[in-house]
Parts: sequence; structure tokens; C-alpha cells
Amino acid sequence: MHSIALAKGQAHALKDATWIRYTLIILAIGFIVLFLLTPLLLVLYQAFSKGYQAYVSSLVQDDTLSAIKLTLTVALISVPLNTFFGLVAAWAITRFEFPGKSILTTLIDLPFSVSPVISGLIFVLMFGAQGWFGEWLISHDVKIIFAVPGIILATIFITFPFVVRELIPLMEELGTEEEEAAISLGANGWQTFFAVTLPNIKWALLYGVLLCNARAMGEFGAVSVVSGHIRGLTNTLPLHIEVSYNEYDVIAAFSSASVLAALAIVTLVLKSLLEWKQSREPISH
Repeated sequence: MHSIALAKGQAHALKDATWIRYTLIILAIGFIVLFLLTPLLLVLYQAFSKGYQAYVSSLVQDDTLSAIKLTLTVALISVPLNTFFGLVAAWAITRFEFPGKSILTTLIDLPFSVSPVISGLIFVLMFGAQGWFGEWLISHDVKIIFAVPGIILATIFITFPFVVRELIPLMEELGTEEEEAAISLGANGWQTFFAVTLPNIKWALLYGVLLCNARAMGEFGAVSVVSGHIRGLTNTLPLHIEVSYNEYDVIAAFSSASVLAALAIVTLVLKSLLEWKQSREPISH
């Protein structure tokens, strides 16, 4: 009798678990459709609402091409710099003990905890006409705020945690055994890095670079503060979308938004691919 009751209880629990599982799946799918797919489809619908020719014409406008070019330029500068910083910082934090290590680790998370608008305002207070270095910059005819250098600085600040935060947990898990073995066999620091460390962290590094690049091209808040919204000069693609929409140029706004949406889709596909590749490659110790 006890075994029969136990079997019934297990069957009832299994039935409840099945109901809960399918409910959660439906809720997750509904959330994705409502908050991800629906806005994406609306962007595409608005972008092509007046036909393919209008869509293409809006993308080849001088202001749109300038915004795309500036966005790519900022990403091409900020992402390699943050990749280098991420490698150096992760190596220092996971391989050495030094004064201020905990402070450095905390500061790395600063862009995650500070509003991007505040981040942009900090650069204005430092490099603006009334800022700490404003007089010196003006006297030497150096433009940072309301110019491309300010946009690059703001983007670097916002995106610098992405690479290092992907590398630190993995490098801590890997440990130092393989690197110590390579050094004991006569390898120097560079040889150890390229032959041992880099192959072990390559997928996490690429994953961090991918996230950093996506954020760099889509950043709005900090860039909006330091750019000055100068059409054809300091408007990145997100800023160009805002300006076009505020001027009731709906086709131009949504056409540009579709470019960012396409970049987001590519990022998601590459992100999934990297996660799959990383999951199939066991960590060596």
C-alpha cells in the first residue's frame, strides 16, 4: 500500500512539474514575442512602409552615411583599446597580488553602476569650456567635447568592463599551472601568453569583444551629452535616429534603426555561436 501511495505521489508530482514547465516555457516565449520580436517587426514595418526605394534613399543620405561612418570609427578605436585593457587588467588581477587590487576590481564595475548620462557629464566637467582643463584646451585649440575625441572617450568609458569581466572568472578557474609549467620549460612571458594563455581564453575573449562592440555601436546616453548633436559631424547612428524622429522623418529614423536592429541580430547569432563553441571545448588544467 505504501509503495502504491508513493507511486501515485510521484505521478502527481510529475504531472505538476510538467504543467509548471510548459507554463514557464509559454511565459518565456510570450515575453520574447512581446518585448523583442514585436518591436523588431514594427521597426522593419515602419522602415519599409513607403517602399524599398524610400528605404534605400534614406540610408544613402549624407547625414545617415556620416552617422554610420562615425559609429564604425568609434567602435574600431574603442573596442581594440578596451580589448587591450581587458587582457592587461585580467592578467594583473588573476595572476598577481598588489596594493589596490580590490580597488581596481571595484573601479572596473563603475560604468555598470553609473548612469551613462552622468558619465558623459563627467567628461563635460573635465574637458568642457568651463571644465578643469577647458582653458588649456581652448588655448591650444584642442577640441574634445562636442567633437569626435569626446565621443570616443565616452564610449571607451562605457564599454571598458565588458572584456575584462568575461576574462577574470575564466582565468581564475584556469589557474596558473600550465603557465608555470611553460615558464619552467624555458618559455618567456610572451611565449607563455600566446602558446598557453591565449588559446585557453580565446572564446571568452571573443565573447567580451563582441559585447563590447555591440555596446559601442549602440551607446546613446553618454555620447548624447558630449556630442553636441552636430549633424554630419558628431551624430552617431543612435543620435541620428533621435534627430530624424524628432524632425518627423519617420522613414529615415526607422531605416537607421533597422541597421542597428540588424547589428543586434548579428550580435545575438555570434553570441550564441561563441557560447556553443565554448561549451564544446573543455577547459584544460
